[in-house]
Amino acid sequence: MAIVVPYYLEKMNENELPRRFLEAFAAILSHSNYTPVLSAAAQMKAHCGRCAGTCPVYQVTHEKRDIPCERSELLLRIYRRYFTITGALKARFTAGGFVLTDDYIQQMADSYYRCTACRRCKIECPMGIDHGLITHLARWVLSEVNLVPKALVVATREQLEGKTHNTSAIPAPAMQDTCEFLVEDAEELHGIKIEFPMDVEGAEMVFFPAVSDYLLEPDTLMGVAAVLTAAKASWTIGTQNFDGINYGLFYSDRLLDRIVSAEAAEVKRLHAKTVLIGECGHASRSAKAFMPTFCGGDNAPPVINIMEWTYEAWKAGKLEFRPNVIEERVTYHDPCNIARSGWITEQPREILKYICRDFVEMTPNRKDNYCCGGGGGTVSVDEIRKFRTLTGGKTKADQIRATGAKLCVAPCANCKKQVAELLQDNEVDCKVTGLHDLILKALVAPDFMRIKPEAEAEASTP
Repeated sequence: MAIVVPYYLEKMNENELPRRFLEAFAAILSHSNYTPVLSAAAQMKAHCGRCAGTCPVYQVTHEKRDIPCERSELLLRIYRRYFTITGALKARFTAGGFVLTDDYIQQMADSYYRCTACRRCKIECPMGIDHGLITHLARWVLSEVNLVPKALVVATREQLEGKTHNTSAIPAPAMQDTCEFLVEDAEELHGIKIEFPMDVEGAEMVFFPAVSDYLLEPDTLMGVAAVLTAAKASWTIGTQNFDGINYGLFYSDRLLDRIVSAEAAEVKRLHAKTVLIGECGHASRSAKAFMPTFCGGDNAPPVINIMEWTYEAWKAGKLEFRPNVIEERVTYHDPCNIARSGWITEQPREILKYICRDFVEMTPNRKDNYCCGGGGGTVSVDEIRKFRTLTGGKTKADQIRATGAKLCVAPCANCKKQVAELLQDNEVDCKVTGLHDLILKALVAPDFMRIKPEAEAEASTP
């Protein structure tokens, strides 16, 4: 692959931020396939603004900087000026042209982290420009000159270089203790036996939830373990890598590669075959989309989301659910990373329609859904909570309020955190739950799981 060199840098000093930015940009273009995408978008110069109407941030702010095509132009302008012959010639022979400055780069850093990278704008773009992809690329370049939210850096550094190798810094013994507590809770609260197998060599699947689930989502994990136990699945948790979170997807392909490769390495270590991702949208997409890219193409381990697995097991007769067991009104939030492409939309809905007495849809939904407002890693930046919940998440809050639902199923770790906060900040009378939290209540446990088998329980009833 040819090395890309930015044109006309002689007027920049060695230590200037613009020079470092352009050198990082050039290196990325030299070692990736972004150039054709940028070239096509740069030539189109589409500014019709149709994307504005699809963006939940712009719908609230009505600020020009929040129009997706305007934000993309920030990076495309640099590309045209410094990475095309036409741009270089214009700069050399005309006065008063565009020059990259520190202030301009800072403007980019601010603008690109106002975007949730939900890619809803792509649906309406008549030219097919993927503004979410351009946001991702811009963030990657910015990260190479150390302009990236601290929360993302700290979490990713712990996952790749820390002692625990996960974003929540949970030691493996603590994770195992949590699982033991959940086994006890399942017995006491639900009267069932569940299992969390550890380091089982030769299991079919290695389970990677968002590691934060071990701290914050016990019912989701109990529900997952319950369906896997009931269906006699061949699965395990690897104690050397048990975090499905991949913040590289939010800001750096270089780190995205390393995190995905670490998941594949854990599967290989345990002589397993399949990556099983928990209820997490970005963990699912990063593994599903990029495992083949970075881990062997067709030889990479296949990836399945737990909602897909549960649905298929239910349809195959390996699981039994009680119908209409959930009495409250329930709605479903589509995580962008698994719904925008149409990958996972119907499976959770079929389950919910069966186990819930009153299931209602948000409008729009599925591929046209609105982002929760915390996408693209912004949910991890607590300093911008008000922006996330009262601006980026306002449309989602209004959607949920309009359904009158008391429970909102958000099968994604980031979405759960964000939706819980936006419901609180927007004063919506609704609670967030995972899909498997509700499945846990609806599951008909087979006899081998019951602490007291049904027949015995009936016989002991006076």
